[in-house]
Amino acid sequence: MAEHPQAVSVERVIAAAPDGIFDVLADPAQHPVIDGSGTVKHTRGETPARLSLGAKFGMSMKLGVPYGITNTVVEFEDGRRIAWRHFGGHRWRYELEPADGGTRVRETYDWSTAILGTRLYIIATGWPKRAETAMTQTLERLDAHVTGAT
Repeated sequence: MAEHPQAVSVERVIAAAPDGIFDVLADPAQHPVIDGSGTVKHTRGETPARLSLGAKFGMSMKLGVPYGITNTVVEFEDGRRIAWRHFGGHRWRYELEPADGGTRVRETYDWSTAILGTRLYIIATGWPKRAETAMTQTLERLDAHVTGAT
C-alpha cells in the first residue's frame, strides 16, 4: 500500500494484458462484478457502454440505504489510466502498467480534490482505511474476473 496525506493506493499484478483489464474498468456495467466494497449495485440512467474523458455514468449504490450517484470521468488514457469523481470531488483512479507476469494495476482513492467539508468527513469517519480494504478486494475480484480464476 502506498499512502500520502490525502490518498490511499493498493496495487496488484494481474496475469492479463492491460487492454483486457482496461476494458473491464471502462465498462460501468462491469463495476458491480468487480466492486470489493459491496456498495455498487448496477448502472442507472443513460450510461455509456465504454467510458471516455468527460463521460458521465450513473450507478445505483447501497451503503445502509440505497442511493444513486452520477460520476464523471476526469482522467483518461486508453489502456493506461482512468479516474472518475462525483459531486464530492474525490476520485477513484486506476493506473495500469506492464509488469513481469502481466499488468500492475494500482487503484487509488484520492480525496485531495474533494470539497473541504467532504475531506473533513472522509478523515473523521475513517474512509481511507475502509477504502484500502475495499480496493484490495476489488483488485482480487478484478483479477479473478479477467483471468477466469475462482
